[in-house]
Amino acid sequence: MSQTRPLKFVSLLGSLRAESFNAVVARNLSLLAPAGVDVSALSSVGEIPHYDADLQAQGFPESVVEMGQAIAAADGLIIVTPEYNYSVPGALKNALDWLSRLPDTPVAGKPVAIITASPGAIGGARAQYHLRQILVFLDGRVLNKPEVMIGQASSRLDPKSGRITDADTRDHISAQLSALATMAARQG
Repeated sequence: MSQTRPLKFVSLLGSLRAESFNAVVARNLSLLAPAGVDVSALSSVGEIPHYDADLQAQGFPESVVEMGQAIAAADGLIIVTPEYNYSVPGALKNALDWLSRLPDTPVAGKPVAIITASPGAIGGARAQYHLRQILVFLDGRVLNKPEVMIGQASSRLDPKSGRITDADTRDHISAQLSALATMAARQG
């Protein structure tokens, strides 16, 4: 990749559990990113209060403002999330609801990659499709291919060691991060 400056991506984790499959993926992103791409984690979606228009009227919570500023300053956003009840986790949806209300919505026009991991066979596909619908409203530029849906995650990820144990899974995530970098470089 030939760009004049390093690219900066931020990752948003939809899981609150420290040893979740998705946390393993999120913690390994910087190791799988192509040269010239830095990946840093955003604060936890669990630090954001439940959305309430009355609370918004008093001013945006600092956690929301800081998350929005970090996304706005980044060249791309990577959302890593489990599937809950055929959709996205409530804490992630809540964070996105808050972000959608910030002035100059930080996700608008931003290249976005989505990764899901699940113990099930389809790897969180339903959550991914719901998230894509949500991102339409936020005007995010979702990377279409390659999609990363890690099915049967217990055979590919090890929460105890924090490692992605399956080489094909690592390669697939690396390919997605490279495609996101190409997308971001073209847009930049």
